[in-house]
Amino acid sequence: MNRTVLDLWVGIFVAIGIASLMFLALKVGNLSSAHLSETYALQAKFDNIGGLKVRGPVKSAGVVVGRIADIRFDPSTYEAVVTMNIDGRYQFPRDTFASIYTAGLLGEQYVGFDVGGDEAMLKPGDTISKTQSAVVLEKLISQFLFSKASEGQETK
Repeated sequence: MNRTVLDLWVGIFVAIGIASLMFLALKVGNLSSAHLSETYALQAKFDNIGGLKVRGPVKSAGVVVGRIADIRFDPSTYEAVVTMNIDGRYQFPRDTFASIYTAGLLGEQYVGFDVGGDEAMLKPGDTISKTQSAVVLEKLISQFLFSKASEGQETK
């Protein structure tokens, strides 16, 4: 095998390796070009979104049904407004409850839909009125510590 053919094969393997790394990086970062087919937008307002990020998943029953498109602050209500692109194959009742959950103990945060029983469905551009904000671990720890400290004061 002469030197030119060997250099060609090395170049091909290096190009395949770089392409594989790019593919994995896009998949991990939720930036892949494989977007959902037809989507419609829904909004929800939360008091606290925690570590929620744009392009994060929207799940119902553990299945990804959409992605977070935008997060902004509403200065009139002092709430975070989350815009979500939902796959057109899925329709949700008007009384759907949107909550912010964490995957695992310290995993990424996502919006979860708890489906209601209303017969009327949400339409594109509607706002989900029933929401539950993210649970902030630091607040829970501080409340626990303060309650323990106040118990110690009462026993004296």
